[in-house]
Amino acid sequence: MEALPFFVGVIGNIISVLFFLSPVKTFWIVLKKRSTEEFDSLPYISTFLTAALWAYYGLIKPDGFLIVSVNIFGISLQICYLTIFLLFSPPNMRVRTATLVAIFNVGFVGATILISYLMLHGSSRIEVIGFICAALNIMNCGSPLGIARKVVRTRSVEYMPFLLTLCIFLNSGVWTFYAVLVKDPYIGVPNLIGFLLGVMQLVIYVIYMNESKSSKEDHSSIHDQLLPPHSDMNESKSSKEDHSSIHDQLLPPHSDTTRDLLS
Repeated sequence: MEALPFFVGVIGNIISVLFFLSPVKTFWIVLKKRSTEEFDSLPYISTFLTAALWAYYGLIKPDGFLIVSVNIFGISLQICYLTIFLLFSPPNMRVRTATLVAIFNVGFVGATILISYLMLHGSSRIEVIGFICAALNIMNCGSPLGIARKVVRTRSVEYMPFLLTLCIFLNSGVWTFYAVLVKDPYIGVPNLIGFLLGVMQLVIYVIYMNESKSSKEDHSSIHDQLLPPHSDMNESKSSKEDHSSIHDQLLPPHSDTTRDLLS
């Protein structure tokens, strides 16, 4: 492999590793709470599926070492994530996750590798597996579109983590450049789509970032106006206590008054 494609591929691997590591914080919370709560296992099942097929694509493609290495790392992390999910998810979610893993991560991946190995040879095998990988990646592009639509509807960027959005943008951009250098359309097309979606998400983030901040400030201002000032409440409370103290000093104690009446 030439120096420039290898260098670009290494950068792509580094960014992809960061992308694969992005759910670590989520699973640290799961481990601390010993519950998956409302988290869904589908993103990790989907990532395992695509990473496994991309790793196979890298194995059968000449000079595919960089593709194999980063996706094997991704597979290893997805196995850890899904294991934690199966251990700490509610019974119904555990059954659903195990079923989807069996169908897609074991059944579909295994059948694809076995059929392509037995029935296809040479470049035809590379093209078929590459096409399947590209199609799966393009299908996964629906997730950023859903997030962008939610941000526009709510006019808030709280559903769009900036670092993750930036990571997706950079990852897709670097792998698009790599695909151009090595002339690989199966890597290039889905990553180009991902890159354009990343640009769209960053633009949406910049547009609604200030609106979200302004909305929070307005809400805080309204909240402060509705509640009486804390200092005035304390002063009022203090004034009442002082008045009560003076009143008690002016009147004789109840026990002494009773004693005088009896005598």
